[in-house]
Amino acid sequence: MADLKHRILMVSDFFYPNFGGVESHIYYLSQCLLKLGHKVVVMTHAYGNRSGVRYMTGGLKVYYVPWRSFLMQNTLPTFYGTLPIIRTILIREKISLVHGHQAFSTLCHEALMHARTMGYKVVFTDHSLYGFADVGSIHMNKVLQFTLADVTRAICVSHTSKENTVLRSGLPPEKVFVIPNAVDTAMFKPAQERLGHNEIVIVVISRLVYRKGADLLVEVIPEVCRLYPNVRFIVGGDGPKRVRLEEMREKHSLQDRVEMLGAVPHASVRSVLISGHIFLNSSLTEAFCIAILEAASCGLLTVSTRVGGVPEVLPDDMIVLAEPDPSDMVQAIKKAISIVPEIDPLVMHDRMKRLYNWNDVAKRTEIVYNRALKCSDQSLLERLSRYLSCGAWAGKLFCLVMIIDFLLWRLLELWQPAKDIEEVPDVVLPRDQDGENIEGFR
Repeated sequence: MADLKHRILMVSDFFYPNFGGVESHIYYLSQCLLKLGHKVVVMTHAYGNRSGVRYMTGGLKVYYVPWRSFLMQNTLPTFYGTLPIIRTILIREKISLVHGHQAFSTLCHEALMHARTMGYKVVFTDHSLYGFADVGSIHMNKVLQFTLADVTRAICVSHTSKENTVLRSGLPPEKVFVIPNAVDTAMFKPAQERLGHNEIVIVVISRLVYRKGADLLVEVIPEVCRLYPNVRFIVGGDGPKRVRLEEMREKHSLQDRVEMLGAVPHASVRSVLISGHIFLNSSLTEAFCIAILEAASCGLLTVSTRVGGVPEVLPDDMIVLAEPDPSDMVQAIKKAISIVPEIDPLVMHDRMKRLYNWNDVAKRTEIVYNRALKCSDQSLLERLSRYLSCGAWAGKLFCLVMIIDFLLWRLLELWQPAKDIEEVPDVVLPRDQDGENIEGFR
């Protein structure tokens, strides 16, 4: 059996069978880390009847803990309710580092808190951008400040995201690394036959919510259809704003020009993308946007709002940017339609293969892990001093939360000593020289 480099626990409320940018990031990163010789275990909450331990491709082990989602796929915050099961998983799997994903995730915050109490090194990846003025953002920023006060290292998916995270959390910039997302170019390939240009198809695949700019689509789509009789829209995705899009389609009699697909399974995303010429992203806030990479890998020209980390994603000749304003977006679509005939999907796909690669993301993440594991251990008193700096009242409250967590952990150590928890054997699947599973062990 081959020696393992590190034993990593990925934690987030967002994972398979749910699909999105965070879920894809965790899955592909885990698969590439397995190829590099690490042991990777994922912990998430139960989805429907998917509970307990499951195994995925490449021997990826997933703990679906028996917690149900409470709001927007997040579990109900319990502070200390998850401590026993997280402690058991950390000991059973002989974990050396905990990697939490997404500031929205309750399970992520609690796992990082308990892991630090137990002396583990922790890494946090932020996948989103937040404001500073509205009530929801103020609340989330304070929660993030609490979590990151004692985090070992942090990762952001764009330079804009790094600036946002540092400002919100007060984390020293030297502790934050920028590692972009990537795309599985083997999965997202252009169509074998190039599409004609008599009819231009614009594809939208997104959650139909306010943050993703669904309200912008309601104003942009009718105007583009009025200006260009040969343009057709395909809209994939579901959400509370779908009703507004359906009403728009009825009001302007666009049933034959705006196709509403509803929720699109991730395995079917490519088949939708390759039926179009232009990919339209109308997000109002975005740290990175993996969907843009998937579209570009399929050879589509992208039109996107100029928000967050989006301008960092693609070269200027592969994307047309616009302000999040209906008239500016219509002008951007006009420009895109004029240059679509010059786009070669196969050339664009080859460029994406060179620009973005999950193996590269895994190697860069591995460097962050190595630096985190080299950090010196700190006592409870040293850690509490960091929480005190979080605010006159919040700092004292954070310290109280951590002291109680420490006492509960010590109580668990007395009630069920670590030596009484059975450690699971490490199973390493045979791999070839390229890191792929040997046939017969998949």
